Amino acid sequence: MDDRPPLSALAGQIAQLDRLDAVRVEQLRHEALTAPAPWKAEYGAYQSGGWWTTSLMNASGDAEDVRIGDCTPRPTALLEAMPVTAEVLARLGLSYMWVRLARLEANAYLWEHRDYDELAATERHRLHIPLHTNSSAFLVTGGTKVHMTGGRIWRLTPTYAHGVCNLLGPDRIHLIADVYADDAYRQLAERAQLHPSASEPLPVASQAVLSAKLAEARRLADLGYVAAAERLLLRLFYRFALPEGATYDLVAALHTALGDAEAAERWSTAKTKLLAHAVS
Repeated sequence: MDDRPPLSALAGQIAQLDRLDAVRVEQLRHEALTAPAPWKAEYGAYQSGGWWTTSLMNASGDAEDVRIGDCTPRPTALLEAMPVTAEVLARLGLSYMWVRLARLEANAYLWEHRDYDELAATERHRLHIPLHTNSSAFLVTGGTKVHMTGGRIWRLTPTYAHGVCNLLGPDRIHLIADVYADDAYRQLAERAQLHPSASEPLPVASQAVLSAKLAEARRLADLGYVAAAERLLLRLFYRFALPEGATYDLVAALHTALGDAEAAERWSTAKTKLLAHAVS
């Protein structure tokens, strides 16, 4: 039985909001590609490597401060060097919590996770404006892959389990704004939709397929390529519709088979940590 959410339910997890003027988007892209951004690696437990962020608005006003939290944000020096971006953000008139540029390199992954677990129980939403992307960069949520195309504001509900990958490159760069719910946000979100062409259901993996992949990972690990074996299993999230946390269970099972109880427990703990937030 296929238990993936229908398109109407998936739109609660990810949706397309307003269109943006093509000239404005090109100006935003130019600023993102040319501004002197101090890119920082953060949230290492969530990623394979290759995920970089830099802040435009945050609590400290320091662009290198990229671990998000509830605050009344201040513009950073980086935003001051990006006047078109500052104008677009001001024109949207939203109540910002944190605004970042996020860059995902080729062959890089953000593993399956939920966000906002560490923040106060305040209604907030995450908006994405794709600035530089390619068709091999996509998000997976609800057993469905979604390529966030340019020219639109997208809303992601990150309290649902999701992950992102950029298979081939070039770099994927998004402007990401975490915003508090208010009248301006609700007006922006009135026309939220997800066009059928924007999403593609992933095939459901049979137990035979998963067993074969686990055996393939075991062969890699036996040759000494343990990290590569882990990545092989974690990347299944982007190929198949799987039960929540299934890839972490597979990695833990791999280490159990290898007789490494400590590593198995570490991955079981990672699953709990990364997927802890209960959706309400």
